[in-house]
Amino acid sequence: MDRAYLSAVNRAVPLAAPGEFPPLCLGALAVYPPVVLAPMAGVTNSPFRRLCRGFGPGLFVSEMITARGFIEGNWKTHLLASFAPDEAPRSIQLYGTDARCLGEAARQLVADGGIEHIDLNFGCPVRKVTAHGGGAAIPLRPRLMASLVAAAVAGARGVPVTVKFRKGIDDEHLTYLSAGRVAQEEGAAAVGLHARTAAQLYDGAADWDAIADLKAKVAIPVLGNGDVFEAHDALRMMRQCGCDGVIIGRGCLGRPWLFRDLARAFSGQEPPDPPCLGEVADVAILHAHALCAFFGEEIGVRHMRRHGPWYTKGFPGTAALRARLNRTASLDELADLLGALPRDVPFPVAAVRARRAKGSGTQRVALPPGLLEAEQGG
Repeated sequence: MDRAYLSAVNRAVPLAAPGEFPPLCLGALAVYPPVVLAPMAGVTNSPFRRLCRGFGPGLFVSEMITARGFIEGNWKTHLLASFAPDEAPRSIQLYGTDARCLGEAARQLVADGGIEHIDLNFGCPVRKVTAHGGGAAIPLRPRLMASLVAAAVAGARGVPVTVKFRKGIDDEHLTYLSAGRVAQEEGAAAVGLHARTAAQLYDGAADWDAIADLKAKVAIPVLGNGDVFEAHDALRMMRQCGCDGVIIGRGCLGRPWLFRDLARAFSGQEPPDPPCLGEVADVAILHAHALCAFFGEEIGVRHMRRHGPWYTKGFPGTAALRARLNRTASLDELADLLGALPRDVPFPVAAVRARRAKGSGTQRVALPPGLLEAEQGG
């Protein structure tokens, strides 16, 4: 990669030396490079996972499915929990607040679905989830969290279970160290920390010092999540925090080739320059075809309306295109719009670190009445 494409903080970051970073070991799984695609709702379905995997290796986790929906046979949940024959290892994120449901879902996923890795979601900041005591609110209740992790580990029967959480509800209620201890004590193979609070949502810089703090306090592998937009960010995070792997979230939205860049950087090779607009359009069209094949054309096109602005973000003269993409009704129309773009427009430097998906802003986290006043432990 032309170093001009790198942010100022990364231009002096050396590439990985031979043997500098070992594989990420999760039970019997060995992942190299030690990078994990973050579970993202409405994004990390099978078509997107396979697209990312086509650029470079890693562990590619499904979007979150609910334990209750899965064991009750909800068709949409089962669709999102499905994997293509060439997807291996099969990794899924599971959510639930009832230990029995969580354990049974883990058992079925492993026994019948061939799942080889389960990630538990204890970090969701969405109001309708936390208001009922779920998601990012669960670590406020260590005994509940312990019962959930223990049930999933028992149900998985040797398949590695990891646990993902945030720093806490807000700066006054930080739970990441206690959450890490609980996960370790109940048999989790690793923990992942999104280094922001639920109140921050996706605002502000991720607190990499918290990742280093967690790594120093637990004996199981720690994965860092937050502000990895360039391959060199991943190297810098692992060196700065001492973590065992990195979780790639918004940085790969509209940029699935980030996994190619990561593979090269971890092998000691400079990543290539980002693709020009024509190449980006080709990838987007490939993605659109895969979404339509998986969901059907109507739903697939609706999904692609979300991805279109991410692919074209920062390119000059594409604002009108994004408005038209949001009105597309067919795969042919969408492909025609993208295929008509000028091919030789270089990737804009500013777009490498441009924020995608979630906008800026913070929130007051909704919690069940009395939860913070009650003794933490129930």
